[in-house]
Amino acid sequence: MNMRMKVSKGRKERTVSVSFDADRFERVAGHFGMFNKHFIQSLDRAESDIRAGRTTVIGGLKDLRD
Repeated sequence: MNMRMKVSKGRKERTVSVSFDADRFERVAGHFGMFNKHFIQSLDRAESDIRAGRTTVIGGLKDLRD
């Protein structure tokens, strides 16, 4: 599995690339609780919120403090 993420700071854009094989991804997902029943339920709730338009676009983590 490959994961790509673009991070822009000011006018300069940087790219971060992370690679996992399937076994390591499962291990990381397990450590973060991604196989937990409550986590799966929270994903279902998040998807229904997105479909219903109950989302806010933020520019960064600083926006969450307000």
